[in-house]
Amino acid sequence: MKEHRSQLFGVMGEFATPEQILSAAKKAREAGYKHIAAYTPFPVEGLAHAIGFRWTAVPLITLIGGLGGGLTGFGLQYWVAAITYPMNIGGRPLNSWPAFIPVTFELTVLGASIFAVVGMLALNKLPQPYHPVFNVERFAHASTDRFFLCIEARDPKFNLAETSRFLQSVAAEHVSEVKDEG
Repeated sequence: MKEHRSQLFGVMGEFATPEQILSAAKKAREAGYKHIAAYTPFPVEGLAHAIGFRWTAVPLITLIGGLGGGLTGFGLQYWVAAITYPMNIGGRPLNSWPAFIPVTFELTVLGASIFAVVGMLALNKLPQPYHPVFNVERFAHASTDRFFLCIEARDPKFNLAETSRFLQSVAAEHVSEVKDEG
């Protein structure tokens, strides 16, 4: 029989308003915490910056997908029209690139959109049917009316007692330990 162990994932504070969680996130970064996650029922302006989220690779992934799609569309049309099945119609050149623009554009958009969606899902580690924060009973309110700030145990500054006191000092209504029961 497999032994069931639970490890500490972090400490989570619950807040009632977006202003409170934004203020708490800023204070957490100022206090030196680096591994912070915020969970809110709607986007909070400035929260990503406050928890230290600066850059994402999604625009680069989207650019790569768009370039790949556009080059594939143009290359396929050139290959068919000029190399594999050349047809001299009215003395027009075989590489009539203006005729290739609509398909090239459409495949650019298609490639960019597919890469953007897949890149976003991969970078966000989605779908994610289990996350340790789901073990906190009050976290069910994260999608309706409450705001949560989690400081992870892997943070170099993390100390269970001190981090719990810190979250209480920044006006968290409830502070909960987050167990990873995996």
